[in-house]
Amino acid sequence: MPRARVLQGSVTVAFGLAVVSMVAATAPASRAAPVAAAQVRPPQGIAAHAAELAVEKTGRQLWGRRQYTPRPIASIAKVMTALVVIRSGHLNRRIRVTRADEAYLGCCIQGAGLHVGDVLTTRQLLYAMLLPSGADAAAALAGSYGPGWPAFIGKMNAAASRLQLVGTHFTGFDGVLPSTVSTPRNLLLLGEAAMRSRVFRAIVGRRSYRVRPGPHHHGYHWLNTNLLLSRYRGAVGIKTGWTGAAGDCLLFEATRGTRTLIGVVLDSAPGKTDRTFVDAARMLNWGFRPGAAARSARREPRRMPRN
Repeated sequence: MPRARVLQGSVTVAFGLAVVSMVAATAPASRAAPVAAAQVRPPQGIAAHAAELAVEKTGRQLWGRRQYTPRPIASIAKVMTALVVIRSGHLNRRIRVTRADEAYLGCCIQGAGLHVGDVLTTRQLLYAMLLPSGADAAAALAGSYGPGWPAFIGKMNAAASRLQLVGTHFTGFDGVLPSTVSTPRNLLLLGEAAMRSRVFRAIVGRRSYRVRPGPHHHGYHWLNTNLLLSRYRGAVGIKTGWTGAAGDCLLFEATRGTRTLIGVVLDSAPGKTDRTFVDAARMLNWGFRPGAAARSARREPRRMPRN
C-alpha cells in the first residue's frame, strides 16, 4: 500500500477515535451510569436491615449492609450456646429437665415442649435447642454446663472474646433479651467456627429429629425452623431467630459444587414470615453466579476481619 494512503488511513482512524472520545466525555451522566452500575450491581430486593454474604473458605466479602453495626440477634445466639456446650464435651451427659427450665418460657418464649422430670442427653438437648429453637432446652444446657445460668453466660462472652467478636455481647443463653447483640460480620465468624464442628454441622443440617420414648423420658419429634434446608438446593444450615426487637433473622450456609457461601440477614421483617428465606435465597443466587467473587469490592485475608 502506498505510504500516502497509510498516513491518510491513520489520520482517519485517529480523527474517528477523537470524535468517539468527545462524544463519550460530553454524554449526560445519566446515560453512562447504567453501564457502571451493571458492573457492581448488588443483590436486589433484600429487605433485611443488616446483612452480609461471604465465601466461607477464604472469608472474602461479597456484599454487606450495615455489617459493622451491633443489633439484637434473637435465637441466633443459640449458635454460641451450642458451641460452648460442644467444646465442653461429654455429649452423653444425662440432664434432668427442671421446673425452672419450663418456667423460663413464661407465656411467650418458644420451647421444644420438654417435660419436667425428663432425663435427656446433652446431644438430644442440642437437637431440641437448634431445630425447634427450644429455649427450655437452652436453659437446661446452660444450667448444667455453667453450672448455673450466670456462669454459662460468662462462658459465652469468654468464647466471643477468644473468637475476637468485638461487636458481640451476650446477656442470655437464648437471645430473647434485646441486650444480646452482634454484628453481621461477627455472626459470620461465629457461624464459621460452629460449622467446623462435625457435631454442630450434623445437627443443623437435619430437617427433623425424633427421640423415641424411654423409661426416663417422653418421646419427641422436633422440626427444624430453618426452611431454607428444604427450599434451597445446597443449603446446609444454620439457625433462625426472631424477637420483636430483632425482627426476623437467619444465619445460613449453602454449597454449590466446591464453593460454599455463608451469610446472615437481620430484621428482614418485623414478624415471623418467610422473608428471611427469600432474602437468603436472593443473596445466595447472586453469590453463586459466575464471576460473583470478582464482583466483590474488597479482597479479604483468609479469615474475615472481626468487626
